[in-house]
Amino acid sequence: MSPENITPYKNSSQDKKLQVAHMFNNIARRYDFLNHFLSLGIDRYWRKKAVAQLRKKKPLLILDIATGTGDLAIEAMKLQPAKIFGVDISVDMLELGRKKIKKKNLEEKIELLEGDSEQLFFEDNKFDAVTVAFGVRNFQDLKKGLQEIYRVLKPEGKVVILEFSHPSNPLMKKIYDFYSSHITPKIGQIISKDKAAYSYLYESVKAFPYGNQFCNILKENGFRDIHFKTLTFGIATIYIAEK
Repeated sequence: MSPENITPYKNSSQDKKLQVAHMFNNIARRYDFLNHFLSLGIDRYWRKKAVAQLRKKKPLLILDIATGTGDLAIEAMKLQPAKIFGVDISVDMLELGRKKIKKKNLEEKIELLEGDSEQLFFEDNKFDAVTVAFGVRNFQDLKKGLQEIYRVLKPEGKVVILEFSHPSNPLMKKIYDFYSSHITPKIGQIISKDKAAYSYLYESVKAFPYGNQFCNILKENGFRDIHFKTLTFGIATIYIAEK
């Protein structure tokens, strides 16, 4: 099944975008805790590695798409940019992100805005770099989302996409599949009170193209100099490309 057809709430008549926004609003207050708990804290390491891909680029203006509560945007401050904009469709996630940013006295550097990643309100050729962490598989229209990233990037601008993938080692794959399909949904449901959210996580990851497949999709949408780095036995992958 296409990842664009995987939705959180099977009985809902809403389109994927509205369902995803509703889901993240539902789980917003437990999202950060569950991220760190279910990944055993490894998600922090993944974000550090993703941001490190931009170190040589030294971007001054960064756009973080599907920014959520702003963890990747905050991590990207290590690059010493002039400004970071974060965009997300979940107002509750953004509210929590703004509180974190205020607590860290980063309000002048990081601005979080409600917006649709498939219809960005920024002009062409604006950003030195675009980042996305665990967000592209939630796009309702993957092609449109990637084309918007390409549009707002400056020529020779860089995109860094961090996304879940699949372990290549057969034993690790079995362990990961069991954990993701049985343990994660149960714990997620108990803590977040949303029965569908963490089942959707597994289903969306399972359906999403990864590795060379996703690199080919990036190439089809105009990107060049495309490569990827696997993390933690292939559980996550960083994709790097230029305009």
